[in-house]
Amino acid sequence: MALARRAAVAACLFFCLAAAASARDAVLASRFMVAAAHPLAVEAGYEVLKRGGSAVDAAIAVQLVLGLVEPESSGIGGGAFLLYWSAQDRKLRSYDGRETAPASTRPGHFLNKEGKPLNFQEAVVGGRSVGVPGVLRMLELAHQRHGRLPWNELFDPAIKAAAEGFALSPKLHAVLQRERFLRDDPRARTLYYEKPAGARIVNREYAETLRLVARDGARQFYEGDIAKDIVLTVRTHAKPGDLTEADLAGYRAIEREPVCGPYRQWRVCSMGPPSSGGIAVLQILGMLERTAFASAPPRSAAAVHYFSEAGRLAYSDRARYLGDPDFVRVPFEKLLSGDYLRERAKLITDRSSRKAPAGDTEAPGTSHFSIADAEGNVVSMTTTVESSFGSRIMVRGFILNNQLTDFDFVPGTPNQAGPRKRPRSSMAPALVFAPGGDVQMVLGSPGGPLIINYVAKTLVAALDWRLDIQAAIETPNFGSWNGSTLLERGTPLEALQKELAGRNHLLEVVPLVSGVHGIERLPGGWRGGADPRREGIAKGD
Repeated sequence: MALARRAAVAACLFFCLAAAASARDAVLASRFMVAAAHPLAVEAGYEVLKRGGSAVDAAIAVQLVLGLVEPESSGIGGGAFLLYWSAQDRKLRSYDGRETAPASTRPGHFLNKEGKPLNFQEAVVGGRSVGVPGVLRMLELAHQRHGRLPWNELFDPAIKAAAEGFALSPKLHAVLQRERFLRDDPRARTLYYEKPAGARIVNREYAETLRLVARDGARQFYEGDIAKDIVLTVRTHAKPGDLTEADLAGYRAIEREPVCGPYRQWRVCSMGPPSSGGIAVLQILGMLERTAFASAPPRSAAAVHYFSEAGRLAYSDRARYLGDPDFVRVPFEKLLSGDYLRERAKLITDRSSRKAPAGDTEAPGTSHFSIADAEGNVVSMTTTVESSFGSRIMVRGFILNNQLTDFDFVPGTPNQAGPRKRPRSSMAPALVFAPGGDVQMVLGSPGGPLIINYVAKTLVAALDWRLDIQAAIETPNFGSWNGSTLLERGTPLEALQKELAGRNHLLEVVPLVSGVHGIERLPGGWRGGADPRREGIAKGD
């Protein structure tokens, strides 16, 4: 499948770094903590928190720097989902900054003249794949409600780094060298190519873009000269799209109800549709709770078996039922009900089904960061441009997403393309609440459709296997998205192949390069963890 190839290719891009990664010590702090995918982004968030900024203030600073130093994964040309926990109100809110399709989009958006689905790369590269970016509208909405420091001050770290330059990291350099299409964009070619790792990258266009948005707010991005340049660039590309200025001006971020469910003595919450990630993670956990998973030794063949079989069932439901809730009916309550999960769990036997049927419910470039501020407020945010470097179109110093390719190419599903629809996502920013109602853990991951497995694995490693957040993140990845059972290459899980094959599993040993960044509460403070498969860190005070 194209999506499988995408996941494998994306994983391979980072495997050379992941293979060299070593175990890390968790980071401890008493007041606040930030964990993100690049040290410069972490430093930006840390300084905001140190000045008394809120978790949302820090999230803005982190995202703006990530868009500069990790452009293959996220940025202001993409979308995001954000969970925010208010310690004072003891209320969890979720914000939807997912991209939307242009008003002219139709279900056959990615079909050729013969009515056949386009090749994935043919669909991705160019203007056809670009959706209306949502990150800035979402961050502005969250800041209006939960910010503490002035909006414009939060842009300073990214503006400074863009204007003065930053070191081209080995990871970004490696991704650029493997990228086939980005160098065709003249802006990107000038900015990134013919430079060795460690070279200084100065992105003055991005600095100027941020200055405008810092001064005028997100309106400048969606209605001003930036919007005009985005539309012109998309519509005059060699492979043009049909994005309009009206599409950008009409974009709105949405506050939605988070999805929550019990897991043993804890309560786990995540993002609801248009993300499928939260529901799928909760389904996996709910089914595991109703199997013998708890008695399976950690990282054993039995544990991998139960986890993978639960994943098959969850991904099957994802394909059949999940889409934009403003356009299709999503049976939230049924999919997460105890009775439904109990019936689904009965389908998990001692042998792999290899492919799971959907149940009866009648009546592939991403980053994640986790933040806790000094007041106990928390942000869990997953952010993306979809594929690595998105549409491979650069405008005003930032990459435009290819998010429309997250729609199903063949019409007739809940996730078919349509005007102003938000494509289904797998992003699963998550919070875990202790029995008393306090936040116990904050986490999420990049990884395309495998995000669901990465987040669920980290949760069971921490909650069932009692590992600290850093050790849980480092635990080898495994699972299935309703196909082969995947085992992380170069880890002790490879030794489980014979036993799993005896349980009828069709196995693939592949790079599974997650990017989990998480925080957990300790008595008197926080502990942070960063995925050694990437280049991020955790830092607190």
